[in-house]
Amino acid sequence: MAQRFSGRFSPDAAPRGAPGALPPAPRHPHEGRPKWVTIAAFPMVLGAFFQNAAGMVTDLAAFGLVATGMWMTREGLAAQAAYEARRVARAPALPRKLIGGLMAGSGLGLAVLAPGLTVDAALVGAAGVAMHLLAFGPDPMRDKRAEGADSFQQDRAARMIAEAEGYLSEMRAAIERLGDRRLTARVGMFEAAVHHLFDRLRENPGGLSSARRYLGVYLMGARDASVRFADLQSVRQDPSVRASYEAFLDELQRDFLARADKLMDGDREALDIEMSVLRERLAREGLTGAATALAPEDRPALQSQEAQTLDQLLSRGERAPRA
Repeated sequence: MAQRFSGRFSPDAAPRGAPGALPPAPRHPHEGRPKWVTIAAFPMVLGAFFQNAAGMVTDLAAFGLVATGMWMTREGLAAQAAYEARRVARAPALPRKLIGGLMAGSGLGLAVLAPGLTVDAALVGAAGVAMHLLAFGPDPMRDKRAEGADSFQQDRAARMIAEAEGYLSEMRAAIERLGDRRLTARVGMFEAAVHHLFDRLRENPGGLSSARRYLGVYLMGARDASVRFADLQSVRQDPSVRASYEAFLDELQRDFLARADKLMDGDREALDIEMSVLRERLAREGLTGAATALAPEDRPALQSQEAQTLDQLLSRGERAPRA
């Protein structure tokens, strides 16, 4: 799949030495299909100009419904990709793929509508909706929640994240007023770092207390600083002020990424605790011998190829003579 070219001298290139390496945005494998459906429906536009006024309006409206439905479908596929990429996520509030399928089916039915063909047009529309469902699938309908976290914690984290996203949108709008593509891209990198923290909070809403300042005070300050910077730059271009603002974004982005890493380290510590508890229980049962009391990094590697499964490994420990 084609990717947009970007280099060191491109207007929207990332500044050299930008902190943090973030994963690319998730992309649905079928996100390019709606474009081809829209192209396939383009003959409706060409044939519209060889008919009377009623036929021309009908064909143009049919193409508009199909094209709009495919646009809604593409947005639904993008929302589904973001939903599937996260371990904890809310279902999309608007079923875009369903709406897109209904609009595309209505467009196909309208294209063949004629006096005496109402039933045929309805059948064609229903077939179009069914084919759309087979090609693109249904929308996600259920929220994915983190195990071990109650709904109150997750709803509280979702409200804080929604408020923080409002600060981000105001910050982005202030910088976009300048019309500087490079600066807008730099703010976009900072937004990606903030969304990385959002994802960690969705997966671990218990860490909201340690990240509350980042979602409130720090983002509010970043928004106010961005608005003031945009006001100054719109009046007079000052390279020193711009350099200070970019350095401010770099430092703030490092702080957000560090906080997200600390939340992830908390998950690793919880995993280590669970493994150590299980290791101690196995040792008390005498299933794995003295080797289970060792730390993972001090434990000798298993050299035998006979025990290929966990059940076989445990059975070997049971057959071993006990001291």
